[in-house]
Amino acid sequence: KTTILKDRMRQGSSLVFIALVMALVYHPRYLHVSSLKLPFLRRLLPSRTSTSTSPSRLTTTRMKTSKAEKKRRSLPPPEPAPPGSSFPKEAFAQKSFFHQEVLHQSSKSSARVTRVTTPHGSFLTPSFVAVATNAALKGVSIDAARAANQDLIFCNSYHLLLQPGPEVIEEAGGLHKYMGMKEGSTMGPLITDSGGFQVFSLKYGTVFEDLKTAKRTDGSFDASLDVSASRGELKRAARPASPGPASRGGSRRKSSVKVTEEGVVFTSYRDGREVLLTPESTVAAQKAYGSDIIIPLDELPSYDTSREDLVKSVELTHRWEARSLREHLKDVKGQAMYGVVHGGVERDVRKGSLDYLTDLPFDGFCVGGSLGGNREEMLGMLDYVMEEYREIERSKFGRSKPLHLLGIADEASIREAVTLGIDTFDSCYPTRLARHGTLLTREGKLHIKSGKHKKSYGVPIDEKCGCDTCKKYDRAYMNHLYRASEPLFLQLA
Repeated sequence: KTTILKDRMRQGSSLVFIALVMALVYHPRYLHVSSLKLPFLRRLLPSRTSTSTSPSRLTTTRMKTSKAEKKRRSLPPPEPAPPGSSFPKEAFAQKSFFHQEVLHQSSKSSARVTRVTTPHGSFLTPSFVAVATNAALKGVSIDAARAANQDLIFCNSYHLLLQPGPEVIEEAGGLHKYMGMKEGSTMGPLITDSGGFQVFSLKYGTVFEDLKTAKRTDGSFDASLDVSASRGELKRAARPASPGPASRGGSRRKSSVKVTEEGVVFTSYRDGREVLLTPESTVAAQKAYGSDIIIPLDELPSYDTSREDLVKSVELTHRWEARSLREHLKDVKGQAMYGVVHGGVERDVRKGSLDYLTDLPFDGFCVGGSLGGNREEMLGMLDYVMEEYREIERSKFGRSKPLHLLGIADEASIREAVTLGIDTFDSCYPTRLARHGTLLTREGKLHIKSGKHKKSYGVPIDEKCGCDTCKKYDRAYMNHLYRASEPLFLQLA
């Protein structure tokens, strides 16, 4: 009986081994295993070329790819982005309601102090632009923001498009009135984006996720370059994650975003409905908001996108931005439009984007997309872009136009980028840090949630700060508010 039992166990083990090998070979993730020239595999496994009633998964995959490729090749190539000469000459004239005045130019760098005039007031540069994702700053009232000299505020079209909707904001009298801004006190300029950043973040992940997942082989990613808070809080529609690592230029999760020449279709995180965002529709939404500065629809490729795909993406962005600009010029409504320069980390692609967009009648420009894997690489790219831009200002414009850096506004990056001549920077970086227990002080970051502050009686957050929080509350009390999850902490922090 013992001998028979051992024989059966050996037979069972062999069957299990064969089953595991077949599972590995036929699993789509491990198809490369079948290419190994192992004699025992050829003896154990059926031939892939053998006739069968159902084709192998490999054959099916190839058939699908082939059909998709044939469909793509059958489509006529899109027309190139229109030249600047196709736009009316009057569109290139300086707007009376929007212009930039240089008040001081540094003799040691390209840093400059300017005043930008808009229909709802002016703002000085260089300046940080706080992000009011849902038309509200997290934990900060509009009165407190103005008291802190926050002149220009950034709102996200993606979120406002889904809740409450452009039609509601328009019926309320526009975004300024909807947010409770009052003439002579809290009234000030607003800038809104197209919603493209958040939509493409659903497809590719945020820039921070790109860098973290697609870290370079030399380990050059710098976690301190915190751009995960770029351009508003991101909310995703619930969906299962796709298995396997990301391919170069591909997404890291099953995407609900579809990109066509017409625009981009995404799934609402609120109710699951499909929403089509086009260059024309995003301009119409921003017209309803009544913001002072609006941004055209652009595609945001991932950090690890191949050069070929990057060039195609920039070309698509140029066509979208030109369509957005034409729609805007049909009824300007006292709004300025900034063009968005793309090109990833490829300098010649960046220059091509800058050359093309500055031929169009935009009122200002933004630098967008991925700029590098660490702060040094980002600043190198910005230095290159700004050198080209300064020459364009002199030769093409004959006057200054504002330049905004999208989504990067940590203090270290601002200090460096200001010397390059960049005017404004947006991010929800400080408000997001604060509500998660980290405060920004003159001495650096203060982790108020740390237990060492539990008994810091009488110690202010920042001894040199004159704000109400620093004058009235100590670190011990702020530590308690955070640990108790008191809503007051958000307001004070």
